Amino acid sequence: MTFKRLLFNLYKSFGKAYLAPLLNLEFKQGRKANFNERSIEYGFSFRKLMELTPRTVLDVGSGTTAWPHLLANSGFVVTAIDQIDDYWQNRHFNRHFKIQKDDITKPVIEEQFDFITCLSVLEHIPDHRAAMANMFKLLKPGGHLLLTFPYSERTYVENVYKHPNAGYGQKNPYICRVYSRAEVDEWQAQAGAEIVDQEFHQVFDGELWTMGQRIKPPRKTGPNEPHHLLCLLMRKPELSK
Repeated sequence: MTFKRLLFNLYKSFGKAYLAPLLNLEFKQGRKANFNERSIEYGFSFRKLMELTPRTVLDVGSGTTAWPHLLANSGFVVTAIDQIDDYWQNRHFNRHFKIQKDDITKPVIEEQFDFITCLSVLEHIPDHRAAMANMFKLLKPGGHLLLTFPYSERTYVENVYKHPNAGYGQKNPYICRVYSRAEVDEWQAQAGAEIVDQEFHQVFDGELWTMGQRIKPPRKTGPNEPHHLLCLLMRKPELSK
């Protein structure tokens, strides 16, 4: 056995010893169902990724999720960034994938990507205009940006957690915006982007995000029907010849 292989085996052994208690604890604590919107977002994202087959993917705001690891397992060349400190209050650790600390409102990263995902993150970013401008900047010409976020076609809410009818989130230290068509139109105009696809989903039985009870299963609807979540795919324009 080579020295390099021996070191790798030792690394795996230490990793197993560290993770095994954590995994056992999560298994015991995670036996209660906590249904959420991730299956909608992941399903939409994977459908679009397989249709477009990009090579390089940037995930913005990965947090502690396994999403960038799932992307890498699916064959994409993945980079993942997260601001980490503000949202997670120094409690951030992603055991699934290497997360680079970076703030999308003023990113250090300069590489351009074929595809960017930003799932359930934009609603928590105070300066959404800067975040959108920089995500388009980090896209190659003709590249695609996929976003999911709380949405109401006609009603913008700065922080739905502070709404008197909010179903949860009142004690969260971060905001949760409900975006509307006006913001989507602004992002599109700012970047000269094209909307390739959009899906509206009704997730709750109340008027806005968090309000009422969750619908099981959620219902795919339209802009003139009740909805709470938008899955949006936009395309950056090609360079002019």
